Amino acid sequence: MTDKAATSKGASNRRIDHFFSLPGARADRWRALHASARDWARRGRSDRAGVRALFDALGSYEGFFAYPGNKLLSSLRERIDGDQAEAAAALAQRISEAILTKSYKADATDWQSAEAAAEATPDLNTPTMARGMGRRPYFEMLVVAPGASTRGDSIIEQVRRLRRPEDAFIYEAVPVSSFEEAICAVILNPTIAAVTLYEGFFHEAQGEAPVLRDFLASAGYDAAHIAGDDLPLSLADVLKRIRPELDLYMLSDRHVEHIAGDPRAAGIRRVLYSVEELLELHLCVLEGISDRFRTPFFDNLKKYAMRPISTFHALPIARGKSVFKSDWIRDMGEFYGLNIFLAESSATTGGLDSLLEPTGNIKEAQEMAARAFGCDHVFFVTNGTSTSNKMVHQALVAPGDIVLLDRNCHKSHHYGLVLAGGQPLYIEAFPMTEYSMYGAVPLASIKKALLDLKAEGRLDRAKMVDLTNCTFDGHIYNTRRVMEECLAIKPDLIFLWDEAWFGFARWSPFLRPRTAMGAAEAIEKWMDDPASVEAYEAQQKELGKNPSAAKLLETRLIPDPRKIRLRVYQTNSTHKSMSSLRQGSMLLVKDIDFAGVEAQFHEAVFTHASTSPNQQLIASLDVARRQMELEGYGLVANAIEIALDIRKEVNAHPIISKYFKVLGADQMIPAEYRQTGFTDFLTPGVDWEDQVRSMHEDEFCLDPTRMTLVCGTAGFDGTQFKKMMADEYDIQFNKTSRNSVLLQSNINNTRSDVANLIRVLLEICNKIERELARGGENGRAAFAARVKSLMEDVPDLPNFSHFHEAYRWDAGKKTSEGDMRSAFYSAYYPEGCEYLPLDSPDVDQRLKKGPEMISANFVIPYPPGFPIMVPGQVITKETIDFMRKLDVKEIHGFERAKGLKLIRPDHAKDHVRK
Repeated sequence: MTDKAATSKGASNRRIDHFFSLPGARADRWRALHASARDWARRGRSDRAGVRALFDALGSYEGFFAYPGNKLLSSLRERIDGDQAEAAAALAQRISEAILTKSYKADATDWQSAEAAAEATPDLNTPTMARGMGRRPYFEMLVVAPGASTRGDSIIEQVRRLRRPEDAFIYEAVPVSSFEEAICAVILNPTIAAVTLYEGFFHEAQGEAPVLRDFLASAGYDAAHIAGDDLPLSLADVLKRIRPELDLYMLSDRHVEHIAGDPRAAGIRRVLYSVEELLELHLCVLEGISDRFRTPFFDNLKKYAMRPISTFHALPIARGKSVFKSDWIRDMGEFYGLNIFLAESSATTGGLDSLLEPTGNIKEAQEMAARAFGCDHVFFVTNGTSTSNKMVHQALVAPGDIVLLDRNCHKSHHYGLVLAGGQPLYIEAFPMTEYSMYGAVPLASIKKALLDLKAEGRLDRAKMVDLTNCTFDGHIYNTRRVMEECLAIKPDLIFLWDEAWFGFARWSPFLRPRTAMGAAEAIEKWMDDPASVEAYEAQQKELGKNPSAAKLLETRLIPDPRKIRLRVYQTNSTHKSMSSLRQGSMLLVKDIDFAGVEAQFHEAVFTHASTSPNQQLIASLDVARRQMELEGYGLVANAIEIALDIRKEVNAHPIISKYFKVLGADQMIPAEYRQTGFTDFLTPGVDWEDQVRSMHEDEFCLDPTRMTLVCGTAGFDGTQFKKMMADEYDIQFNKTSRNSVLLQSNINNTRSDVANLIRVLLEICNKIERELARGGENGRAAFAARVKSLMEDVPDLPNFSHFHEAYRWDAGKKTSEGDMRSAFYSAYYPEGCEYLPLDSPDVDQRLKKGPEMISANFVIPYPPGFPIMVPGQVITKETIDFMRKLDVKEIHGFERAKGLKLIRPDHAKDHVRK
């Protein structure tokens, strides 16, 4: 499609859902072509123009995929132009089915015309699944070379001739001839796993240009925005920014030694002399894929399971004899299969390794995970991210250190500070009272807390900023801006980003910059740029010698790159968004000063990690890394497409939208934090340029894969709706609020899941309408009252009040941190505690006249799932009002029969820290 044609299409072609659906909707476009060709064959020549129009539309994208290739496309074009309706329909059907089922990855006949396929003889060098060999994993290699548009078939055949039966993998070439086409190809085609760059290709696509040209410009990926006079090295840099997992190779007829030594070639796996034998390139490509495919621990565990081993250690279930020889639990073995027992052991030798002190294949697996996630170190954790968070606190926070903490974060952070003795300085997230949930913490609140500490001379006590990214409900921080502005105030701050729900984002070029490691990488590059010092000094000159706190709050602060100690930790619930078994977690480290804390970090591992870690969990973490490095990009793109599809189908359906809706970014994030004015993914007139700009600039964005479905307008509270969907329709959700449930798309979801969800929602809506029709005026009034109680009569969300003075032994006047650890253990003395029933008049009396009520423990209602009371906190009227209005059954830390557990004020004074 030409630029002019693309422009004439208007904003419809630039919609966000259209962009994210481009790879996934390819099969839909082919099915549409097949259906049109089939109708043409039935009705006659008059429908040929429509078939040709659909075929031409495919032409804008098919050059970025190896299959079906020029030969089949040319054959299909000839059949259409030659009025061979039945033959065109047959070929379109065969191609469509091959793309849908991905059979072309294993069956060579899919690549041939019907005539050639009938005459073909088996060849192990083709993508055929050979009997007895098993299917070889398939991938595609992008070849960026001058003249590829005219000699593409020659390049493809040249690559095919390099294949050997002993190759572990099989691949096809995708030739393009320009910078722009190369970028479009790696964005559109998730099957591309390697890229070979020849010198001499063009900046811009010649002739027809894809409709993505505008996107490339808005994202800064077009040739005009790329600095440098060496186009191949510039392209290599951009490709690594888009998809860092790709293996890049460069063939040159110049001084390859000089190119290989260029700092810009750091992302290129191998530089080869182009006139040498191409078999070397072929072997390099296979080696690169093999390097990612290898799973050190899982591979060794499989070998271990196949060995005849006699076990005399304390794990009777190992080898499965106690299971399979039993008359009573044999069904367990039949259910799980033999391998899981053969792969069990409590030994750390004989080909296995120790998770606590890895020196072999676990160590190697963790190093490969560090490469994949873009960090310096990775620790595998088999007790979930709750343990990962506690490890970070244990290792880095000492008693008395101040940690800036979102009060609404996961309880593991609060308990981590109790264990470590750190003092939480709670900073409040913006409230979403209508939906009984909190958002994320505004940057202004974080800066103010740091500046208040500085004004009181206690900034040196601030050790860490601890935030959740993304939040349970999908709020994503501008991680780079948060870290840069905080480092401008205190250059050695440690950052802990709890990305339990966001680990998958590493494999999305749109979301990666908002991850902890993505932002840390960007800050590192900025620090190495001499312009960073200039920018800092220019701002210092503008601010003057002693800028006021108000001035600093309203300024986007630039840190001094010469003083920054970049210390970033990210915890990642691998099991929540990747193919890991439950409780599989990774702890990611990019800390310039890690050598100084490594010993205490290992002590934290010893403290919290099990000495009997589950081997299958470790193996699943290893395998999850392999999958994401080799196909994560496509899987994440599909998850985003699924989520946008759900949003569109729910909110646009004439019946479902009357009772349910998925909240947009404009409803989840206040306008003041969406500086670009971005509204929502599917708002008419909003396109992917707006989304890209929002991701770069806005303080908060919304993770598209997390969808808040409002059910209160259908008369259901969140808990009730979640239970009904699970019990009656076998559809499971995760989090609930008073009037909503959270849907999450992930790499496991398919379009069939979407169809089932929409079918069930429509069934529920039809049932509601039938009941309203039967109930008459009284029924409608009762339904309206129920909706009003859920959607309007909602309790105000209580903010954190303050710690009791007994636990603020050295706190300042402007900040609210406290010694939560002392308060926590004060509650261990029964004589120092009391209980007050929630509805007791004594509670109201104490609120009015005192003495203050001091919480003895954490009180966490589900929903909303955050602690409304923490040990040592003074309980206020707002908190009591909120608890009295709650109609949830699950409140951790609160026994209704006994009431609120409080620390007696005189007991608190007796335990003041000296």
